[in-house]
Amino acid sequence: MSARSPRRKKAAGVSPAAETPRVHTLANGVRVVCDPIPGLQTVALSVVSGRGARFEDAERSGWSHLLEHMVFKGAGGRSARGIVEVIEAEGGNINAATGYERTSYQVRALKHGLDLGSRVLSDLVLRPHMEEDDLRREKQVVAQEIAEAADAPDDLVFELAQEAAFEGQALGRPILGTTESIGRASPDTLSEWRAALYGPETLVVSAAGAVDEDELLRLAERDFGQAEGASLPPPEPASFTGGERPVAKKLEQANIVLLLPAVGVLDPDYFTLRLLAEILGGGMASRLFQEAREKRGLAYAIDAYSETYADTGVLGVFAGCAATDAEELARVTAGEIIELLKPVPEAELARAKAQLKGSMFMGREGALARAEQAAGQVLLFGRTLHPDIVAREVDSVTADDIARLVEWILRSRKSAVAVLGPKPALRAAPVFEASLFGLGAVAFTPTY
Repeated sequence: MSARSPRRKKAAGVSPAAETPRVHTLANGVRVVCDPIPGLQTVALSVVSGRGARFEDAERSGWSHLLEHMVFKGAGGRSARGIVEVIEAEGGNINAATGYERTSYQVRALKHGLDLGSRVLSDLVLRPHMEEDDLRREKQVVAQEIAEAADAPDDLVFELAQEAAFEGQALGRPILGTTESIGRASPDTLSEWRAALYGPETLVVSAAGAVDEDELLRLAERDFGQAEGASLPPPEPASFTGGERPVAKKLEQANIVLLLPAVGVLDPDYFTLRLLAEILGGGMASRLFQEAREKRGLAYAIDAYSETYADTGVLGVFAGCAATDAEELARVTAGEIIELLKPVPEAELARAKAQLKGSMFMGREGALARAEQAAGQVLLFGRTLHPDIVAREVDSVTADDIARLVEWILRSRKSAVAVLGPKPALRAAPVFEASLFGLGAVAFTPTY
């Protein structure tokens, strides 16, 4: 199945630009973006690499996350304790996160803390210490994190579904890696991985809040202007394989994740997918919440979501239910998806658009969220997007667009289903697929 939907209108990233924060590029390729927010007394600074766990091969699975841990063990002449103490002494905090396609280092600080924050983050990204004893201890810490994830049903079931959706690919491997794969890393090989992962042309320095653009540019040139090296090339295109991962476990509830292939964040149908997920199970007024929870009492928790990457994505449903209700819940979910082949009523679509815009705009009201969002947009589109542009893209989606995207998704006849819980629940996986794709379940009429 192609990773691109049949819609052929302009993508969100190329609409006429309203006034947005400018993107500056240093001589070595590092990009800088500044988003001042009047009235704030704090600043958020993010240094984001457009590389993450998706760029690993199986032998190095989990190295990006392990590296994120290791840089905090010491960098730029500071010890692990010194890194956090110098930030906290100025009223700030420091954190980091590793994803499949992005790695982010963040500092929140009082308005005069930008200088220090930039120095510390550049040390972490460009000048970390890599000591054997620190690496040995940190491997133990990550191994505990891996074990903790395996013991948490609502973490493990998502990992199982991801593995089934993208079997044999980096997107199908856990970001944490395995104890075996992280065990292969040495200080030297991890240093080489850092240089490839954090190449200057994939770095974005992004600040929001009480920040002056001229000051940020001066600090970025001072701290990141000498970064060098070549980054990892783009990964191979992803392919949704699909499959079942039923795992029997002594639990009170069944945990279920249902995934269908969808479009990526760069696809013109990105906002169509977001609205589809909202209508299906995005809130208390959504179809799954009303039908499965309120009307039938099949689940206490059920929601739909979209997870998108540069070139692909998934439409997902998560539910927790009694083992005896798992099969019926799978049938109901399949039925609600099939119902979306019919155009959504105007009032329901309008409500979904309002909810989606509300969640997106509320989510960017904090300085750190603004800095992270700007960095992500620069990595994807080469510029930042004004909220008005995003709103127009959401409002432009029609009921026919949603029905057409559902038809495109179902034409793949692929799904990935993970079920974790008592044995009676495990039948939910084949029941979902049979209900969705079984003989006579869907009669397709080409619309494009």
